[in-house]
Amino acid sequence: MSKMFSLRFHWIKRELNFRFDAGTSRGVLKSKKVYWIKAFDPDFPGIAGWGEAAPLVNLSLDDRIDFEECLEKELRKIEAIQFVSSPDQILHQLKLHVSSSLPSIRFALETAILDLINGGVKRIVPNSFYDENDAIPINGLIWMGNKDFMAAQIEEKLNQGFNCIKMKIGAIDFEQELELLKSIRTRFSKEEITLRVDANGAFSPQEALGKLERLSKFDLHSIEQPIAAGQLDTMKNLCQITPLPIALDEELIGVEDKKGLLDHIRPQHIILKPTLLGGILETQEWIKLAADRQIGWWMTSALESNIGLNAIAQLASSFKPKIPQGLGTGKLFDNNLDSPLTIGGGEIHYDNSNFWEEPS
Repeated sequence: MSKMFSLRFHWIKRELNFRFDAGTSRGVLKSKKVYWIKAFDPDFPGIAGWGEAAPLVNLSLDDRIDFEECLEKELRKIEAIQFVSSPDQILHQLKLHVSSSLPSIRFALETAILDLINGGVKRIVPNSFYDENDAIPINGLIWMGNKDFMAAQIEEKLNQGFNCIKMKIGAIDFEQELELLKSIRTRFSKEEITLRVDANGAFSPQEALGKLERLSKFDLHSIEQPIAAGQLDTMKNLCQITPLPIALDEELIGVEDKKGLLDHIRPQHIILKPTLLGGILETQEWIKLAADRQIGWWMTSALESNIGLNAIAQLASSFKPKIPQGLGTGKLFDNNLDSPLTIGGGEIHYDNSNFWEEPS
């Protein structure tokens, strides 16, 4: 018989500062607000679980002016729930009680409570990343900027040992972006360096196919979200005739009918961001549906601090990924929490010789 328990919650806000101006097709990012959620049993206050709600500006469903009021209201509501001490049941209870319109809050609560029931040691789910210190391959992310800035980032990632490079495109001149890709491909074959690009929906439907044909000359692994989300028939047609595998990203946000979307568009890949999709349970459901349809996937962080990144890395590890994941964002901020998460040789590691900084 499962034990029933109730919990208390506190939250802490921190504004993370980027080490540089992080350019995307939706604008330049200089800082990012995150909310750390502490879960604890008042009978055992010395043990706590931590999660993170980190909505993305102009993208997350719960990017709203009254976010802090919503967060406070949700935490007080969840304190009235009697949880069952089974991870699967906890995830289903939270799906039932936390609205799908608050995906980052649901993810934070999932993470905090699972951390707590595992002893408050930052272990979220069974996985070899945490349990056995198995590294996860990741891509090196190239942010938008002028050509020289992007070229410098590429050299830095190559020197750091990354064999998968992801370049954000769509903000500077397309011809310059092609030149940057060519500069990599003339030095390294697709067997030596995997190249991904992310358009963040920057292409118009009219120009998309032509640009995909030009990009395909560089033996790219894939392109993320070439056109803006919500143009389902256009994206379906593009996925049918594309010379370059397409990965859906923003297209997945707020989707209730996962099966219907995948069956209609039939993409080559999907990108999974738990913060935007509603957390662990929702991400697991996307993966099962994708696997049933031979659709590829990989998981990426969405500019969380190391608390959120740790949860996403463990979730990704639980599926034993064979291709690079998008988990290299921990070094973006100059005031991130110190943690055992380390990056080297194109991989992310959980280094038990390092300690977690207490959120404050």
